[in-house]
Amino acid sequence: MSADAAGDAGTGAFHDRLRAFEGKTAGPAEVAPDEVNQAMIRHMCEALGDENPVYVDPEAAARSVHGEVVAPPTMLQVWTMRGLRPRPPDDGGNARDDLYAMLDDAGFTGVVATDCRQTYHREVHLGDRLRVVTTVESVSPEKHTALGIGHFVTTRMSYLDAADEPVGDMLFRVLKFRPGTGRVAPSGTGSA
Repeated sequence: MSADAAGDAGTGAFHDRLRAFEGKTAGPAEVAPDEVNQAMIRHMCEALGDENPVYVDPEAAARSVHGEVVAPPTMLQVWTMRGLRPRPPDDGGNARDDLYAMLDDAGFTGVVATDCRQTYHREVHLGDRLRVVTTVESVSPEKHTALGIGHFVTTRMSYLDAADEPVGDMLFRVLKFRPGTGRVAPSGTGSA
């Protein structure tokens, strides 16, 4: 941790520096490596035990209000996930990475996802190729949590189709915290 980062990490000035990232995008849009396809939908439905025929049966889907096979809404994020492919290096224009680096430098090296909320604007159809634009939505003031002292960082992922029409949004929040600064359980309450 740099001396400057350590010196102002708990101050309003540090929070102001963090909040300067709000509204900035996290690099260029990530384009899905594949179109929305029946095989991936089938795999997801089998894994989750989802037997809704509009996801896997073209005849049943044709008779539904959708008129065709649609992907389960909860697969929204799946289509653009990188998997094991490393993200290409950027030119320092990724606000989320720069924000996380600033928090890391100030000792907030622990990270835990705290919540995720999705909003759906339309069904995703076979053949759609989605892309996602990620924006830093908000950074909280310093909080004292059971895991440690830290900041909640919320990002908004906006999912678009090939015509730039929105199909859904996801708010994803993490806590970036200082390991070892959390509340300790009273003695005698831990497991043996």
